[in-house]
Amino acid sequence: MIESDLLATSVHVPDTAPSIGSMLAWNPQPVPVLPALAVAAAVLYLVGLARLRRMRRPWPWWRTACFLGGCLLLAGTTGLGIEGYGYQLFSVWMFQHLTLSMTIPPLLVWGCPGLMLLRATPHHGLGRLVLVAAVSGLRSRTARVMLHPGFTIPLFLFSYYGIYLTPVFDSVGSTVVGHQMLELFFLISGLLFVVPILSVGPLPIRQTNLGRFFDLFVEMPLHVFFGVILMMGTTPIVGLFADPPPDWGIDAMRDQYLAGALAWSYGEPVALVVVIVFAIRWRRDETRENAVADQRADILGDAELDAYNAFLKDLHPTSASRTADTPVGRAIPGTPVGSTAQRNTE
Repeated sequence: MIESDLLATSVHVPDTAPSIGSMLAWNPQPVPVLPALAVAAAVLYLVGLARLRRMRRPWPWWRTACFLGGCLLLAGTTGLGIEGYGYQLFSVWMFQHLTLSMTIPPLLVWGCPGLMLLRATPHHGLGRLVLVAAVSGLRSRTARVMLHPGFTIPLFLFSYYGIYLTPVFDSVGSTVVGHQMLELFFLISGLLFVVPILSVGPLPIRQTNLGRFFDLFVEMPLHVFFGVILMMGTTPIVGLFADPPPDWGIDAMRDQYLAGALAWSYGEPVALVVVIVFAIRWRRDETRENAVADQRADILGDAELDAYNAFLKDLHPTSASRTADTPVGRAIPGTPVGSTAQRNTE
């Protein structure tokens, strides 16, 4: 359990046992870092949207809904009463972890904030400096490394197995700053994983659709196996959650089992939605690429088709030349008299 003096001075932990009402109650922490970040992101997005409207540039409504929904979920997950319970109960903390790393990142990415930045930021004055900094950062080697599957997938793995199955969480999560840094880490790791898969904006590296699907396939069972580990445990895996408040009447092992059940089941519906959206985009990309290829073939010709026809012609050069040199009315050697082939030559 976190030390009582720390709870009394730095964290707002509810006095009553958890319930739906108490977890959704307004009870922000003394330093609400992530809720403030969510509010700032939503305000900047709305400012960009207003500028696009003034310039009469279209912007799909569903992008705005997704981004603002992600900001609202971020503010609620880290700013309501559920945040206080997350300091004491593994199941509540696991719900926050899964929401921060699996649900909020796709919503933010579907909002296309990068495209919003490129389209809404003025190309002069301070806006030009912002665009130059954004494009330079996007094209940097650091961005290429951080968005590469060789980095994002191990990082996502570490956010489960490396943090909870080692002393990392007990060491870092025992302080308020460490607790909030872990929440920020889960959000960033989820964004780094999902941006190369779902982003439609410019990226320093662009995987094929098959490569993106492989990344999704690798990620989907990660939290499932971790949930099984939690549910099969016979002792508390995380020391900070080994002693819930006695007056709450919550058993630590039952709470750990609930956390494992969440890790096992929570991400499946989210992953299914992501896969469906990805499949729709894959189909749309294939249709667009085929249309472009057909248009290019109509204008410039199809080199592959011409090469294939030449290959077929080279397979029977003798037959083709013999047919061309045969005089009209003379039977082709080897063709029965009165046959259809002879009548055709006549």
